[in-house]
Amino acid sequence: MGLFSSRLNWNLQTNRLSDLLGRKRRAGGSILDLTESNPTQAGFDYPPDLVPALADERALRYDPSPAGLISARKTISEYYGNTIDPAHILLTASTSEAYAYLFKLLADPGDEVLVPRPSYPLFEYLAMLESAVARQYSLRYDGAWHIDFESLSRRLTPRTRAIVVVNPNNPTGSFLKQDELERLESLQIPIISDEVFSGYEFGEDRSRVHTLAGPRRVLTFSMSGLSKIAALPQMKLGWIAASGPGREAALERLELIADTYLSAGTPVQLALPKLIVSPVRQQIQRRTRDNLSVLRAALDGSSFQALNVEGGWYATIQVPRIRSEEEWSLMLLGEHDVLVQPGFFFDFESEAFLVVSLLTPPETFRQGIRRIAALG
Repeated sequence: MGLFSSRLNWNLQTNRLSDLLGRKRRAGGSILDLTESNPTQAGFDYPPDLVPALADERALRYDPSPAGLISARKTISEYYGNTIDPAHILLTASTSEAYAYLFKLLADPGDEVLVPRPSYPLFEYLAMLESAVARQYSLRYDGAWHIDFESLSRRLTPRTRAIVVVNPNNPTGSFLKQDELERLESLQIPIISDEVFSGYEFGEDRSRVHTLAGPRRVLTFSMSGLSKIAALPQMKLGWIAASGPGREAALERLELIADTYLSAGTPVQLALPKLIVSPVRQQIQRRTRDNLSVLRAALDGSSFQALNVEGGWYATIQVPRIRSEEEWSLMLLGEHDVLVQPGFFFDFESEAFLVVSLLTPPETFRQGIRRIAALG
């Protein structure tokens, strides 16, 4: 028997792309990094008046509130247009912690949660840490991304405890559509909706579901936080908005979980009215839209295709299958000093896809995409 929990039996070896990146950086190479996902390092202008908002003298008094300060929960309710009662909102330190709380709430050891593929690459780890099992259902692409309900149906078992949707998805940028939501609700299984990239849409589409917060036909949890909507990942504040039948009982139990950890900090909760309206969001909206236009124009007429993306911070490029995604990524970095992410980082089911961040500073993005397009 080993010293450590089997929940941590993860592969800790670095991959070939990370090894190559480390070697090139140690050698002092100049790299066009098209993977930047940290908005605080992407050249945006943060207003200095955000800092004094954290200096509220009320933060010197500790008055633990497991669900979070009511003033902060009222601010979040206003963010949703007052469509959800502050009493139905619970604060966490992050969306990852929100997942942990919800998996604790819904799943016994060995129970299953359905998660989309391709999508956020940490679901398996988040589930394992709660002794749950993440089972993947497919998203399919036919010029736009959709839930593959045949795949989802095949993954359903008597141990399925929740269905996770990421809306819009990371990295495909696809929104849940109204007809898809109706089909999901008809399954009568709790829904967990990760909405951290909501507010970063490209264009309009009336069929999109922008949030699941509000009246629902099944028990539903909508999650978001300051990391993306205010571009402030360091502030460590997320939330869960509960809706639908069973909401009160779920919130009662979530509050017990939260009372065990009391992880949401008081200063950031008090500063929330100022932080949640950060103008950095508008800067990100402009940059992601501009970079997406650059990407589409650069690849037009080449053998590379920018897949349709409806929102979020990322774009997916389909590349010829003359080499694997790993080989494409290694070649771009090793021979052209361009860093991208291979599709298998996000569990794309087939080859060959590359993922780039639309947060990348414009000149770096333009140069990097030009080098990629020159190969096609």
